[in-house]
Amino acid sequence: MSDSQARPSITVDVVIFTLREDNLQVLLVKRKYEPFANQWAIPGGFVHSDESLEDAARRELEEETGVRDVYLEQLYTFGAIKRDPRGRVITVAYFALVPFTAVRGGSDASEARWWPVQAVAELAFDHSEILRYALTRLRYKLEYSAVGFQLLPEKFSLTELQQAYEIILGETLDKRNFRRKILEANVIEEAGVRREREGRPARLYRFRDDAVAEVRARRLFP
Repeated sequence: MSDSQARPSITVDVVIFTLREDNLQVLLVKRKYEPFANQWAIPGGFVHSDESLEDAARRELEEETGVRDVYLEQLYTFGAIKRDPRGRVITVAYFALVPFTAVRGGSDASEARWWPVQAVAELAFDHSEILRYALTRLRYKLEYSAVGFQLLPEKFSLTELQQAYEIILGETLDKRNFRRKILEANVIEEAGVRREREGRPARLYRFRDDAVAEVRARRLFP
């Protein structure tokens, strides 16, 4: 078989986002081996012969964060011929949204670190391009879906919800307009508890079990 007929290898890369320390942060791992030894990269690996692409992505996610059953979405297939110095490697990129309170740390914890998205320097392979693509997709989805709830704890206040969206979008949202739109979207419900604080206790909400992340509400948070 000629080089032009050789089968390419398939990998998955998972951009893992969380909200931490008032920042949108992404989990990166430091590579131990060449190529790009000691450089930071998006977590990922080769797809096993007995698993689907999504199963491979979920395996990588659990290995790095210790969590499962969280929001995971396929982003794009990156297949530039020379994207990997080791040979012809095509990667299918995903992004995951993980509440930071759920992260336990995985098998590569000593080589993993959360980075504020704006502080990320050049990454190994074409991972800087993948990260930019994932961030653009996330911001776009916030405009028409409830996907941002996936980054929050099970119970949250409307203030915490608005702050999360402002952090991700990088802009300030009008408080009254935000609350009106999120309540009209009918994707949250009162949790029946309040959080004690100075002044009036904060009413807590939760994501409705019968609502979905793809609830359409055109430009819900413009």
